[in-house]
Amino acid sequence: MIQGIIGRKLGMTQIFKEDGIAEAVTVIDASPCAVVQVKTKEKEGYNAVQLGYGKPKKLNSPQKGHLRGMGEFKYLREFRLEEVSGINAGDKVDLSLFQPGDTVDITGISKGKGFAGVVKRHHFAGGPKTHGQ
Repeated sequence: MIQGIIGRKLGMTQIFKEDGIAEAVTVIDASPCAVVQVKTKEKEGYNAVQLGYGKPKKLNSPQKGHLRGMGEFKYLREFRLEEVSGINAGDKVDLSLFQPGDTVDITGISKGKGFAGVVKRHHFAGGPKTHGQ
């Protein structure tokens, strides 16, 4: 059984508990993911499923060949499994595999900001603008 899905962070908000305390929550768009490829121990050396999520802007030719007949996906991620029997390419995976109250482990990728100078990165002010500076 697959133990993960792919989602996209929409933002932060808060919910109020019964005792009136506000708790911060992250809103995630967890649309159904498609099983793109099933990897087996006999062929690839390990058991895994590859899930696809999101609409891409553009795909190159090798990506189109890999995704032929599955649709187009922006993100492809693998989830290793002990057993892959009963899982086929084209199956949909959604939030039904989680129950209310389950604890989940979320991994994210931050936006790249490139090289940031000391003023931008650490808020340094620089020197005075007099006496030849």
